[in-house]
Formats: sequence, structure tokens, C-alpha cells
Amino acid sequence: MSNQGLIIEERSRDIGDFLVGRLIPFRKKRMVGPFIFIDHMGPTMIKKGKYMDVDQHPHIGLSTLTYLLDGEIMHEDSIGTKQRISPGSVNWMVAGKGVTHTERTPKDMRNGTEFLAHGYQIWVALPKDLETVEPEFHHLDKNELPTWKDKNTEFKLIAGNGYGKTSPLPVHSELFMVEVKSSERYELQIKGELKGEIGVCIVEGEIRACDTIVEKGNMLVSKIEDTCSIILEPNTHLLLFGGEPFPEERHIYWNFVSSSKEKLEEAKDKWRNKQFPKVPNDNSYVVMPE
Repeated sequence: MSNQGLIIEERSRDIGDFLVGRLIPFRKKRMVGPFIFIDHMGPTMIKKGKYMDVDQHPHIGLSTLTYLLDGEIMHEDSIGTKQRISPGSVNWMVAGKGVTHTERTPKDMRNGTEFLAHGYQIWVALPKDLETVEPEFHHLDKNELPTWKDKNTEFKLIAGNGYGKTSPLPVHSELFMVEVKSSERYELQIKGELKGEIGVCIVEGEIRACDTIVEKGNMLVSKIEDTCSIILEPNTHLLLFGGEPFPEERHIYWNFVSSSKEKLEEAKDKWRNKQFPKVPNDNSYVVMPE
């Protein structure tokens, strides 16, 4: 992977009854292209007393991308969106100047039935000139995303541009997110297919890169032009993500992202003073850590 390459190990923590692994930000690598935050949720068995309930919380300066592998989540936000997300589909919320949202186990699944919850919660920083746009929400069903096969390896383009294809998800910068599933040993081509920085997140299985074996729960980070050949072992599942980095630094505090530290301070005051827009018919409130 060259001396530019990094192997980042997933750092697990327990949030209530849900095990979450943080991949980025990492002290040596704050962002990969415009991607500034990736949490690996689960896999966790959801059952009575362990339902997912992420109360009302705010965002600015970023887009959230929710991608599930198992389970279902109901998203509600201050724009008035109510959208259930199921495996393989995408929720994309553009926070812009400010939005609040909740994520909960759907009501019809709170009947004591056990189910597996597994997925990724991702934040993509907005370009500087779009950090304060009006909030938006978009949902794409899995059959709306470009898919293709090479030999016995399946590809899905979740967001952005890659492999000569474009996802219909309305993104705001040069980026990509691609899901790859191999049933047999496979050499993955990246050069000429993707642009910018690349993160290789190993969901299942293992890969060989630059004579190094990297197993699931880890992430590789490199520049596309520095990437050596990547061999997927049989039954490996990857997420490739990244893109062109921004020229300016991004600051992050709690759920807020901005190129301006002043904007972060304004957002903190606004949340403390309960001046953010609210999710309709929801009075929950997550206290900001000080």
C-alpha cells in the first residue's frame, strides 16, 4: 500500500445495548476524501428491551449516509421526513445549515421478535460553499442503485462515481462508495476506476494488499495512485469509499462539521438554547457533551 498507506483497526464501544465500531476519524487520518466519520453498527441482535432509540440530535455542515446490511430503522427529521430504511437501500440526509433527526426501531418490529441489526452510519462533509445549504433528504431503494458483476464478484455503486458508472444519489462533491462481494478469490482493480483517496473497509473475510493480510474489522487507507494490487479472498465483503479531498481543513465537534470554528460555536450555542428545528411530534433531546 506504499508508505502512504494506513491500516486502521475498528475501535469498538458500547452505546447502550448497541455495539458500535468507530473507523474514522482516526488520529493519523481525520478524513478519507470528503468522508469524515464512519461508525460500524452491530452486528447486534435486537430484541425486547434492546430496541434502537437514537433520540433527537442535530447536525450541520455534512450529509449523513445510512447503509444497512441487516435489520430496519425508521428515520424522522425536522424537514418532516419519515423514511424506513431496509438492507441495501440508502438514506441520505443533507444537514446543511441545520437539521435534527431520530433513528429508531420501527414500531411494528417492537413485538418481541428478535432480528439482526448491522450497518454503517457515515458522514460526508459538504464543500465549503455548500455548508449552509437548506436541509434535504433523499432515499434510494436498492434496485435504483447501479449493480454489475465481474467473474463471480458482485459490485454495487452506492454513491458518487466509479467504474464508469454514476449513482443517482445527489451528492455534492467528487466521491464514491462501492460495495464489493466476492465468492471466489478475486483481484480488485482500482486504478483508473476510482479517483482521489480510498478507504477499503473489510466487512467480512480478508484481503491481501502489498504482501499484508488484512482481516475483517479493519480498514485500509491510501491514495488511489499509491494503491498496490488488492486480492480478495473467497467470501469477502468490502466497502470502498473516498474521493477528492477538500482544500480546507474540517473541524468536528460532536455532530457538527464545519470549515469554520466560529460556525461550530454558533451551532453549540443554538443546540444548548434549543433553537434548532424540531422533529414533528418528538420532544426527545440529546444533551450535548461539554
